Amino acid sequence: MKWYADRPARLARQVVADLLAVAWVWFWAVSASAAGDAVRALRAPGDRLADAGRNLSDTFGEAAANARDVPLVGGRLGEALDRGRNAGGTLTDAGATQVEAVETSALWLTVALIVVPVAFLLVTWLPLRLRFARHAAALRRLRDRGRTDLLALRALNALSPGDLAAFPEDPAEGWRRGDPEVVEALAARLLRAGGVRP
Repeated sequence: MKWYADRPARLARQVVADLLAVAWVWFWAVSASAAGDAVRALRAPGDRLADAGRNLSDTFGEAAANARDVPLVGGRLGEALDRGRNAGGTLTDAGATQVEAVETSALWLTVALIVVPVAFLLVTWLPLRLRFARHAAALRRLRDRGRTDLLALRALNALSPGDLAAFPEDPAEGWRRGDPEVVEALAARLLRAGGVRP
């Protein structure tokens, strides 16, 4: 494959397009990371809720253990305090669920902000680059093998009517006669149009 044109003007356009493609991917990767971090900042209330639930559960758990030592009412008091410990566990679970939801949202937002723009780039920019690379490589192989007659024939089919009209005489007639100047001129024009040095 030939990724870049030989002609400086087209080469410069291709390099600029490739740099813009890299900048596009970099911009969306940085933006996605920043958006994910912004969403992750929303997990703070969930973390505080989980911490409060753990503290509440620990406090009620210790109180229930101490209450069981109280004569006569210790068992019932311990059971009541165990319900408080269970409430702390519920708060901890609620906080953990909120944190998990925020983390999942941040992950999918980050993935979406990277995948969608990169997919757009792959659908628009990449096919053009691949088409140029294959076409230029094929033209270069024909040029290197000295297949100017075949290149000239292809030029008659591929060049615009304006390019063909620029010849002083009918290029098709010159090609049929095998005129070496016309054949070389047609081949050179096709190679230049394809980004390959004649």
